[in-house]
Amino acid sequence: MSRDFEVDLIVVGSGAAGLATAITAKKRGLDVVVLEKEPVFGGTTALSGGVLWIPMGPHGRKQNPADTREAVRRYMMEETGSFYDEAAVDAFLDNGPKMVEFFERETEMKFVPTLYPDYHPDVPGGVAIGRSILAAPYDIRGLGKDMPRLKPPLKTITFIGMMFNSSNADLKHFFNATKSLTSFIYVAKRLVTHLKELALYRRGINVTSGNALAARLAKSALDLNIPILTSTPAQKILIEGDKAVGVMAAGVGGAQRITARHGVVLACGGFPQDVKRIAKAYPHLARGGEHLSPTPVSNTGDGTNMAEAVGAVVDIRFKDSAAWMPVSRVDYGGGEIGVFPHLLDRYKPGIIGVLKNGKRFTNESNSYHDVGAAMIRACEGQKDTAMWLVCDKTTLAKYGIGFVKPAPMPIGKFLRNGYLIKGNTLAELAKNAGIDPAGLEKTVKDYNVGAIKGQDPAFGRGTTAFNRYLADPENQPNPCVAPVQNGPFFAVKVIMGDLGTFDGIQTSVVGEVLKRDGSAIEGLYAVGNDRASIMGGNYPGAGITHGPNMTFGYVTGNHIADKAGKQTGVKA
Repeated sequence: MSRDFEVDLIVVGSGAAGLATAITAKKRGLDVVVLEKEPVFGGTTALSGGVLWIPMGPHGRKQNPADTREAVRRYMMEETGSFYDEAAVDAFLDNGPKMVEFFERETEMKFVPTLYPDYHPDVPGGVAIGRSILAAPYDIRGLGKDMPRLKPPLKTITFIGMMFNSSNADLKHFFNATKSLTSFIYVAKRLVTHLKELALYRRGINVTSGNALAARLAKSALDLNIPILTSTPAQKILIEGDKAVGVMAAGVGGAQRITARHGVVLACGGFPQDVKRIAKAYPHLARGGEHLSPTPVSNTGDGTNMAEAVGAVVDIRFKDSAAWMPVSRVDYGGGEIGVFPHLLDRYKPGIIGVLKNGKRFTNESNSYHDVGAAMIRACEGQKDTAMWLVCDKTTLAKYGIGFVKPAPMPIGKFLRNGYLIKGNTLAELAKNAGIDPAGLEKTVKDYNVGAIKGQDPAFGRGTTAFNRYLADPENQPNPCVAPVQNGPFFAVKVIMGDLGTFDGIQTSVVGEVLKRDGSAIEGLYAVGNDRASIMGGNYPGAGITHGPNMTFGYVTGNHIADKAGKQTGVKA
């Protein structure tokens, strides 16, 4: 493309929301370009779980035909509270299934059903199955010459770069590789295949989860001849009169003026790495605590800052302004630091979470967001917002903990670099970790009384379908509960992180960016995490980010095309 150029629509950001918007608009006949700040495309999406929450979608209807619109609306009312937006919810429920059908019919996008329950299945309107779908695995050789431009998955949740299928069955084989011949053969085949891929391509080519979602969407966009201009950060929204007419971008060869006949869509992924904004939005940071986000370090709030500069409203309204994720700091050596999201270990029997006083404070098998919110509240008034996941040698060998893998993988380097803390007794562990020894000993003693019988009277662990979903079904009578009793004992310090922000730019239902007086800035739109979440700061189920983000990207793309008067015959 020439240095300065004009298109129908500019989309800023190459995550799921931005690409969904771009693809929809292109299919409707608009000339679209996607600008990406990083040298790779995929954004936070490429690092994510790749799950979409789409109630009553084509896959969910087969799993749970009894689900109803009334039940979903009731659930969202319960979950969003005072932030319930009836018009936005209705648009989401109307268009979510249409979006899935459109992308599966018209693009490389394929989804598969999951067995995820809603995160709060016992809340009125919640269900045990049928609302969460997943991007199907993808062979990224389909991207051709653009394969190197796909953002790699999060290093801390791969094994030598190999991604796991998002299913308990896949992980179960890895946990049982030393105990079962079937599992050993399965793991051996996976490893041999992956090592071949590394030798040939220097990365795994069979990707899953968010990497598959990003790859499939990028493939779809590139097949439609939508340019994805990487290393091209947008820096300023161009306004003429009261209308957004383009952006100034910093291209590879210097500044570029890119104008748009029908609009600019901000899809920059929110503001999880915007130091100034999160210092005000995150309560644990406001009181001096630590925060470590696994989101891309480049995700510094460009969309929210550019929108605010032209009069948009970007208020911090939600009690929980981000999708909280308990994380731990991984030292790779040589100054390289990784972020490990504690997605699975907390659900496993024999692992408990305690505060500095040695006390448990929540049901460890609740969702990451719920555990994170509980941790923030429990540490109110303290500078340090942290918990320690604690287990004994039996549990460590069986499941691992944090970035430490199960037996027979060695643990020595983690003990040496301080990631894994050890004590021959609970008192010694507490001393080494900086936890109150008496508090930890009493907590474990009280917990074990019920745990031996598979019970958790203090917090009801294992009492919901979601608690049990990611636990160990072979551990009976409660897949989430086992005692902590066989020394030596181990701990990993966990601090607060996030998967992305919930607060964001105020928009209309179709994504028009709004001013303080409620009027729209003509030609300017926001989608994805740049747009304030429909969930109001809560986290009701697996995929409540990607599901609404792709749905409203689809809505916004169609709205812009309708406004431009484009009719192509493609059924959207």
